[in-house]
Amino acid sequence: MSTIQVADQTFVAAPGIAVADVLSAPNNWRRWWPDLTLVVREDRGDKGIRWTVSGALEGTMEVWLQPALDGVIVHYFLHAEPQPALAPHRTAAANRERRVAGRNMSFELKARLEAGRPAGVAPAHSS
Repeated sequence: MSTIQVADQTFVAAPGIAVADVLSAPNNWRRWWPDLTLVVREDRGDKGIRWTVSGALEGTMEVWLQPALDGVIVHYFLHAEPQPALAPHRTAAANRERRVAGRNMSFELKARLEAGRPAGVAPAHSS
């Protein structure tokens, strides 16, 4: 079992290809996870992306895009070990910090791709 384990999900009212377009830009990765180096292990297009992670953490990360209603559910997974290893009393705080970073990424995707869309109205991308 990894010391850092994060699993989260957020609904984004936009097609998977639009989310994947923002998600696949390496300049965004540096902003979302500034202390991590990501190497694409598998680019799944409108289904998401998988990375190998190094730097402050060593492990794997994935964003899986699951079609749902008029958008996608953005599933975020991170399984990694801190480098260097953490003292046991720091583990919970480190997990929270990584969960918040993933949430910030998801909320940025949501804000960007749903900008100007009235609640209850299908996304412009889907027409």
